[in-house]
Amino acid sequence: MSLSLTLACLWGVFASVLAMGPQRWHWVAAWVLIVTGVPILGAVTYQQGPLWGLVVLAAGMSVLRWPLHRLIARLHAEPRPADNRQDA
Repeated sequence: MSLSLTLACLWGVFASVLAMGPQRWHWVAAWVLIVTGVPILGAVTYQQGPLWGLVVLAAGMSVLRWPLHRLIARLHAEPRPADNRQDA
């Protein structure tokens, strides 16, 4: 197994351990997983090809489904009007 796939597997184990932690740390853990997962995904895609890159991407999306769900909801939300009050 290549180094990139080994790191991807360790990332999954680390994500599982973080998910068992207190809920107040979940969003911090999600950002840590995103920041560390993107370079690992790039390395897997570069070393193993796009098929394995898509497999690792799908696995990462299943682990980080709530941040992804919130991002999609935010993109589909109605834009709020800008606050154009002029203080006199």
